[in-house]
Amino acid sequence: MTKYFLLLAAAPLALIAPAQARDADPAEPTAQQSAEPKQEVFSTGVAKGRDRLDQATSTSALRGEEIEKLDATSVAQVVRNIPGIRVEASAGVANNSYTIRGLPLASIGSKYLQFQEDGLPILEFGDFSFLGADMFLRVDANLKAVEAIRGGSSSTFASNAPGGVINFITKTGEEEGGAISATTGIGEELYRIDFDYGGRLSDTLRYQVGGFYREGEGARATGYSGHRGGQFKANITKELPNGYIRLHGKYLDDRTPAYYFAPLRVTGTNDKPVYENIANFDIRHDTMLSANIPTQVTRDGTNQVRSFDMRDGVNPVVKAVGLESQIDVAGWTITERFRFADISGQMLQNFPLTIAPAAGLAPSLGGPGATLSYATGPNAGQAINPLTVNGNGLLAASLLMNIQVNSLDNMTNDIRASRVWDVAGGKLTFTAGFYKSRQSVNTDWLFTSVISDVHGEGSAALVNIRTAGGIPQTDNGVFAYSAALVTTGYRRKFDVEFDTNAPYGSVNFHIGKVAIGGSIRFNSGKAQGSIYGGELGGGRTPIVPFDVNGDGTVTPAETRAGFLPLTAPAPVDFEYDYVSYTAGVNYRVAEEMAVFARYSRGGRGAATGPLFTPAYDPISGGLFDQADGYDLVKQAEGGVKFRKSNLTLNLTGFWASTDERNMQINTSAAGVTQVERIYRTYEAYGLEFEGGYQYGPFSITAGATWTKAEIAKDQFNPAAVGNTPRHQPDLIYQTTAQYEDKRFTVGANIVGTTGSFAQDTNQLRLPGYTLVNGFAQVRLTENVQLSVTANNLFDTLALTDVNQAAIPATGIVTARALNGRTVAGSVRFSF
Repeated sequence: MTKYFLLLAAAPLALIAPAQARDADPAEPTAQQSAEPKQEVFSTGVAKGRDRLDQATSTSALRGEEIEKLDATSVAQVVRNIPGIRVEASAGVANNSYTIRGLPLASIGSKYLQFQEDGLPILEFGDFSFLGADMFLRVDANLKAVEAIRGGSSSTFASNAPGGVINFITKTGEEEGGAISATTGIGEELYRIDFDYGGRLSDTLRYQVGGFYREGEGARATGYSGHRGGQFKANITKELPNGYIRLHGKYLDDRTPAYYFAPLRVTGTNDKPVYENIANFDIRHDTMLSANIPTQVTRDGTNQVRSFDMRDGVNPVVKAVGLESQIDVAGWTITERFRFADISGQMLQNFPLTIAPAAGLAPSLGGPGATLSYATGPNAGQAINPLTVNGNGLLAASLLMNIQVNSLDNMTNDIRASRVWDVAGGKLTFTAGFYKSRQSVNTDWLFTSVISDVHGEGSAALVNIRTAGGIPQTDNGVFAYSAALVTTGYRRKFDVEFDTNAPYGSVNFHIGKVAIGGSIRFNSGKAQGSIYGGELGGGRTPIVPFDVNGDGTVTPAETRAGFLPLTAPAPVDFEYDYVSYTAGVNYRVAEEMAVFARYSRGGRGAATGPLFTPAYDPISGGLFDQADGYDLVKQAEGGVKFRKSNLTLNLTGFWASTDERNMQINTSAAGVTQVERIYRTYEAYGLEFEGGYQYGPFSITAGATWTKAEIAKDQFNPAAVGNTPRHQPDLIYQTTAQYEDKRFTVGANIVGTTGSFAQDTNQLRLPGYTLVNGFAQVRLTENVQLSVTANNLFDTLALTDVNQAAIPATGIVTARALNGRTVAGSVRFSF
């Protein structure tokens, strides 16, 4: 109860701090502290930056210096400190999962929540299979602030963002100077250097440059340097008498490990499970990645044999250039944002489909009397005793998942014009705009099925299986050059472009204490291109025996080689459209307090979701029902905001109804990993609190979101109706307390959730968790600072996902967990 009392007794200001912006440059908030009430201008996902107490919206802002204190070097570490947003951050730096206010999280990524960089989306759709938007976004010293809007006008001032928008805002040289910092892990091998510098070239010309580079093994043992790469960003701004114009660019080439499912022992009952590490594997500090599993051999997107380096992990390559301008002309404020991003890369990860006793798994794949031996590692060629291997007696049947990103190129342009008129003693604001984007999706899915032992410390090895008669069923640990362990399919190629057009407009009238307004957006989308895959039928074949190693003999593993029918593409040619709208009213009860209410409806395009499903017609390339091209979200919210001197308090009630057509990975009733198609309606309601208090050098912030969610309708599985969606806790919370004076800062950040269900069947429970993160800074001189940060200080086992719906007979499940304790030290020189 102590943690809940802390949340209710506390209130925000230090971390979830107000952002203030000039109307001339609404993308550039600046933090400010004062003992007097102040204007809090917020500009993300709204028509025009206004004081937050005059907006009928729920918003938050995080300052760059507060993010630095927490050593929040990943998107997930930043976002988990925003009230209302639920983060499953078990994948590491990238490819984590995000949702908001009870909206469903059926797959990875952020389907209903859009990530932006300087006001434009990273990707048009945030949940491409295995490729979330955070894969192409990094946090570094250039970060000035993060603005977040939850619901409301996000559905009309952004496409495909009905749940909200999180905008990462870059410094633009307004403050002269910069810094360079060096960070090293304490007890882990990770080394990083960050730098930034900005200033003026003339009275009207300013610039900003910066970035980072890192390398090392990282938070979990892999046996190799899984972190390698960095980012460089630059911008230059010309200030005009009536506005500004800015050019900006980014280059990102970063490699990070892809942490995924791993084994965990479960005892007790589904209602009261007890989760424990297995022998020689700690799910908080280990991973199924290993130096003894260095490569993946498979046929590539052209059906040629190729070897891929598993150590490349998540490897995005982004080359982006953009233009931003804002000009006042004849009483109108015209804002233009454009960006083109050349995006490529790859994602390689190890997905254990089944982890089971070796004595049972070996005969299931090699027949009665099957024998085992090591295929790689220091014990290669040695026989394995299935009962005693690694002290846990387990083997893993896994997919080496390889998503080759040939192109995710993204072009976006957003232009809008706003004007304010004096009408009947009030202010009438009108905004009209047009949004255009083109999103390419050219990817290859290349999976390989392998057998390995289960051992931590980056030392797991591939395992060979032979029949009792000595016939190899694996090639150096490879059971199939495809996903044949689970399906004959999933050898796919996408070559599709998505065009989005969206005119939008808004009207707001502010008179005295009342502000009332509404906005509307018409989204039309078109998908054109081709897809390839044996699952499409029509004589296409997903598995073709092939002599992979070219030795003249086709082994049993080679008979299970995946094949892309490149001469038989299926067309993609479908369109969809929907209308989003919102209306709200805000009443400024007093200078310190306002109340508001809002209703909104927004949509989200399905992107690649319908492809390779029964919703898609592989002959015409269209959808059998245009409604399968998008999902709708209806929301209502109302609340009160209070701000006086050093105290800020916000309380919001919300309701949401969400249509969801998607695919999710889970296990069947027989315990077999599967990809399930879902077509549902979810409903959720709840309360959201954020607040902060500052007294001299002491400050405390807090946020908490209580949610009651259920599956309201289910077309394919009516038995799920009334159940709580998987992974949905009743409560998520975050708080930060700190003491700061001239010479030092010390504080603690706490994030956590209550329990939830592993799957939609509502059987096996996931326990809640509370993570305590600490930070301390010592300023030796005005320009030299030493820092120490600790994430998950008490090494808590924090589970985000269990693939099984109930405790299996083996007592072994595959799960995903947050990193265990990590500690880092840094030195920072400012100049």
